Amino acid sequence: MAKQRTIAKDVSLSGIGLHTGQKTSITFKPAPANAGIFFMKNGVKITPAAGKVSSTVRGTTIGEGENAINTVEHLMATFAGLGIDNICVEITADEPPIGDGSAMPFVKMIEEAGIITQDAEKKYYTPSTKIVYCENDVKVEALPSGRLKVSAEIEYDHPFIQKQRMEIVIDEEVFKKEIAPAKTYCFDYEIEQLEAIGLAKGGSLKNAIVIGENGIHNSEIMTFKDEFIRHKILDLLGDLYLIGRPIKADITSFCGGHTANTALAKLFAKDMENTAGELVSECPMELDLEGVKAAIPHRPPFLFVDRVTITEKEKTAVGYRMIRPDEWFFKGHFPERPVLPGVLMVEALAQTACVLLLSKPDWCGKLPFFMGINNVKFRRPVNPGDELTLKIEILRPRMRGGKAAGKAYVGDVLACECEFTFSLVEKQ
Repeated sequence: MAKQRTIAKDVSLSGIGLHTGQKTSITFKPAPANAGIFFMKNGVKITPAAGKVSSTVRGTTIGEGENAINTVEHLMATFAGLGIDNICVEITADEPPIGDGSAMPFVKMIEEAGIITQDAEKKYYTPSTKIVYCENDVKVEALPSGRLKVSAEIEYDHPFIQKQRMEIVIDEEVFKKEIAPAKTYCFDYEIEQLEAIGLAKGGSLKNAIVIGENGIHNSEIMTFKDEFIRHKILDLLGDLYLIGRPIKADITSFCGGHTANTALAKLFAKDMENTAGELVSECPMELDLEGVKAAIPHRPPFLFVDRVTITEKEKTAVGYRMIRPDEWFFKGHFPERPVLPGVLMVEALAQTACVLLLSKPDWCGKLPFFMGINNVKFRRPVNPGDELTLKIEILRPRMRGGKAAGKAYVGDVLACECEFTFSLVEKQ
């Protein structure tokens, strides 16, 4: 069961705001369980939320007037990426320091402060169904999932960017290594326009990648060749964390920006309200191989499920496994007449049941063990090239285990059926 997290001690950072140009300081402070993420500005508590977004012009602003805070997305992305549920951010001006234009200064603050685990259970959000926001050529959408995966694409009519695409499953280490270092960027012809509307007053070649007609003016500050799409994912993570919960979903973004990101966050908030804050998605829920690996601890060569569709929350699921001719067990079972061992059909059924149960946030991270296998019958041999369809029904779910029934098919023909009991234990 995942627990909420905060930081261990106060830590501060000073600098200049990207758009306001103000000298500014922020201090991260530990917050109690279930306090959430909140800012303190001039003694006023400001809680970031999708419904409090007041501007998405070159950044995300929450609040109004004296209680507005600009450019919160890099901070929020850091909290999302590092799994921080509860934290107080004291701020002395209208905007956090821009640092080098990435989220790394904030990551280093969290690392310096240290992360501590709290007693309360972490509260996740998974969309109850497919959620989509479209406007002109921009499209962002989310599907229920057992992990957080982002597929993003940008396309510019410019020789130094053109099209960039990235697909990535986000966890803490991936965020720190692959996303947090990506810096903000703009085209040089935009600078005059931004200044005319009172923005980019603190921008420089040290905190933003500037793209010109004939090249990038400060390519030496770039960390990645595809830095632009990585920074778009950084912004997306920060904007979506305005819902106040870590997200489990497969998210796709085409030419998205702060306006589309925060619009999707608002749809998430509405979905949470309509489903009374359900922490687990309604079905069906599709998990590909990476989603399966995110849900259960099994790994090749002892992973016998390629993908799973959860058809009824906590109760039924269908797994699929293509039996490939080069499987390791065919070398000895049997060299002249390869047949899938029956015990591995039972194992594949059990792993499908594990995906169904361990995709539930309450149970994620537990280890599953067989307690008993009953009424096993094998109806037909399974050969190389066959695809198993693995149907699971949980007969008796329990926090510490339960009972399931499974049937494995090749096409419409039953190959194996059984019942089994299992135990779910903490990894420690």
